[in-house]
Amino acid sequence: MRHDVYEFKPLNIGRAVVWSLFALILLVAPLVFTSSLSQTMLSQMGIAIIVCLSYNILLGQGGMLSFGHAVYSGMGSFLAIHTLNKISGGWPLPVSLIPVVGGLASMAVAILLGWVTTKKAATPFAMITLGIGELVWAMSLMFPDFFGGEGGVSGNRVAGATPFGITYGPQIQLYYLIAFYTFICTALMFAFTRTPLGRMLNAVRDNPERVEFVGYDTQKVRYLSFIIAAFFAGISGGLAALNFEIVTSEVVSGYRSGAYLLFTFLGGATFFFGPILGGILMVLAFVLLSEFTKAWLLYLGLIFLFMVMYAPGGVASLIMMNLRVAVYGHLRKLWVGYLALGVTALIVLLGAATMIEMLYHLQLNEALGPELTFLGANLNSKGLNSWFGAAFVMLTGLGLFEVCRRQFLKEWGLIQESIEKEIKRRESL
Repeated sequence: MRHDVYEFKPLNIGRAVVWSLFALILLVAPLVFTSSLSQTMLSQMGIAIIVCLSYNILLGQGGMLSFGHAVYSGMGSFLAIHTLNKISGGWPLPVSLIPVVGGLASMAVAILLGWVTTKKAATPFAMITLGIGELVWAMSLMFPDFFGGEGGVSGNRVAGATPFGITYGPQIQLYYLIAFYTFICTALMFAFTRTPLGRMLNAVRDNPERVEFVGYDTQKVRYLSFIIAAFFAGISGGLAALNFEIVTSEVVSGYRSGAYLLFTFLGGATFFFGPILGGILMVLAFVLLSEFTKAWLLYLGLIFLFMVMYAPGGVASLIMMNLRVAVYGHLRKLWVGYLALGVTALIVLLGAATMIEMLYHLQLNEALGPELTFLGANLNSKGLNSWFGAAFVMLTGLGLFEVCRRQFLKEWGLIQESIEKEIKRRESL
């Protein structure tokens, strides 16, 4: 008599805890940060998390560098805002499903454009996405009936039925809708990484020749993954349309695609949670950093350059490397080194920021005179002393930072050797 044998797979407690904490943070965040600005930023963070994760399906999982991902988030926004206006005109569709409409619209655009886009990989793929992105952006100014011209298309999210009195007028109501989509989309994109298609996409990234050798069509793998990434990008675009209630041609621009690339990289494209950090950083930069200084894009570029030089794996890689050190009990040995690196980096930043602010004052506020105040210090943008002092601080900080960095690398190397010995000892037991 035959008996079926089922393999017992224990529950991954750690993963369940992480997802529970993620859901709890989404629920509690607007209760902790109660101001209207905070709730608006939290809403934008949820939208940014979805679009950065969708971009990472291409970049991190598939090794496809796209310069036109904003086409799919943007087209989702446009179709969503037009649908919202139709609901205001009497369509019986719930407002809560508009992000799904945006996702399906972007999926349709990806089905149309993706086959051509994914015919090539590596640099040709990047150039094709750049060309398509520029084409769609140019079209957005040529067809004002659909794209709204320079003024864009506006709508009103307080439309249609109001189940349980939910109108999505108050920001807190919209936030929880965005939080719901953020959690579901994040879970679905994580599940995609565990599917055969997701695994095969990793294989196409690492060794496309071997994938073709075993009988898979690498273009089909890229094409299907491209469509899935576009679907989630469209959902983020639909949520953005609800949040801002206006969609302009900027949402399909190369500038927006570049932002997705930059912050996905800064967060860490090699780890699933890296784009989540990148989405949070994107909102902080666009909303807060832009309020502090007019030169915020230059600061952002310098941060990007610094990360490429010293931490190419992004913030997520720094977290994971230090987590590994902490697991083996060596993190306490590095706190002095981290403190030295932090202090010297701040000195460099202080000197560089002073020079940047004086330069921007000369270019943008020359009519107000050469005097300016920065961090409580009175500076003269045309004075030699101010420029010499700022340059001296920056160069001194760079020298000290390099000395501290070299010493830190020596300590880091010794700790890594100790960890490897510990791993070998445990394996031999």
